[in-house]
Amino acid sequence: MASHHMITVQPQFSSPPQASEWQTGLLDCCSDFRVCICGTFCFICLGCQVAKDMDEFCLCGSSVAMRTLYHTRYNIPGSILTDFVTILCFPYCALCQLKRDINKRKEQGIF
Repeated sequence: MASHHMITVQPQFSSPPQASEWQTGLLDCCSDFRVCICGTFCFICLGCQVAKDMDEFCLCGSSVAMRTLYHTRYNIPGSILTDFVTILCFPYCALCQLKRDINKRKEQGIF
């Protein structure tokens, strides 16, 4: 006896995720003084907080790989080269921007 199954739902193609932007600018320290102070005086601690937020190894928080992973995950335009140059020229600002963005996305419920 053959069993007959009727297909009632066709597979759908999902649209690519919408491009987004960083929630704050690279030099926008005034938007969150706590993050800015922590990044200035305890850079390693802030890097570990970022890594913990992203479920990664503590010492990876301030790395090019972490920034690249983040902007790829949230479809923020950029490249490994721009991440490298940003971290090379503005390491404190880049890490603070990443932490501010994580905090804002947590507030919005999209992290």
